[in-house]
Amino acid sequence: MTETLVAPSRRSTAQRVVSTILTSRESAIAFVLILVVAAATLNTKSFLFSEDGWRDLLLTPAILLLLATGQAVVIITRNVDLSVGSTLALTAYLTGRLFVDNPGIPIVAVVAIGMLAGAGLGLINGLLVALGRVPALVITLGTLYIYRGVVLSWAGSNRINASDMPDGFLSLGTKSILTIPVLTILALVVLGIVGYYLRTARGGRELYAIGSDPDAANLYGLKVRRRVIGAFVLCGALAGLAGVVYAARYGTISSGAGQDIELQAVGAAVIGGVAIFGGSGSVWGAAIGAWLLITINRALPILGVQDFWQQAVVGALILGAIVLDRVLAARRSRKLVEARDIA
Repeated sequence: MTETLVAPSRRSTAQRVVSTILTSRESAIAFVLILVVAAATLNTKSFLFSEDGWRDLLLTPAILLLLATGQAVVIITRNVDLSVGSTLALTAYLTGRLFVDNPGIPIVAVVAIGMLAGAGLGLINGLLVALGRVPALVITLGTLYIYRGVVLSWAGSNRINASDMPDGFLSLGTKSILTIPVLTILALVVLGIVGYYLRTARGGRELYAIGSDPDAANLYGLKVRRRVIGAFVLCGALAGLAGVVYAARYGTISSGAGQDIELQAVGAAVIGGVAIFGGSGSVWGAAIGAWLLITINRALPILGVQDFWQQAVVGALILGAIVLDRVLAARRSRKLVEARDIA
């Protein structure tokens, strides 16, 4: 039997890093984002070169970035969470009620309670999916309506206003550090932690293995159910944090908070290169996808694009991302077969 030896790469580490960056899906999406910003800025300079323009460019995507990060983790496991918008609404209203019913409550405690509440809702999703062996699409579609119904029943027609919450909390939605909004910094820190975990930790790599082939991962001895439940808990916790951020950002909370944002979160992850069939992608791509979606929604009206075509552009991006994923997956599979035959 002959052995095939593979020659080591002659490229330096720097060359390999540059090559990876230039050929990655994340770089392609980032390039599209830059083009959109450039086109809007050329049309209206205040889109970027003004205090409000720069601030909105960084601040507006913060909430969707948190949701897309959690959604990406769930999609990597070959699942989906459609209840994140309702979770956001519930935790946002919970945040307001905590301040109303408990004057003087520490802001850190409110943030922790919001994340714990979101994690609890995510745990319900995870248990139903992992233990009930029911498709996540069905389960989370049901909990989407259940959680939203809880908010509607709890809040009714009432609304929590900025005057009901402390100035120190509301200032988080307006404060900046070196021209970068605090909420954006928070979202980027969360993104960095989750991205680092997925890339370096054993548990993070196992999520990719589960998404690539759940049956094989189970046969290999991976704790599939525990990992899937953990992914839903993380997604719920980040949706809970997004609810707290929503309250700080807008100051007004009603039962309609976060309506339809779950579709944007899924769209951001898919556009950012997270394969809807699981097993590949990154939270970095999902974050850039979130930034692109929000920026497109802000830029297209400036460019004179009508509302219908704005939605059509987003839909085309999602369809294009899915088609590209399938093409790349088929190409990888073909190359693996060719390499096996040569060996």
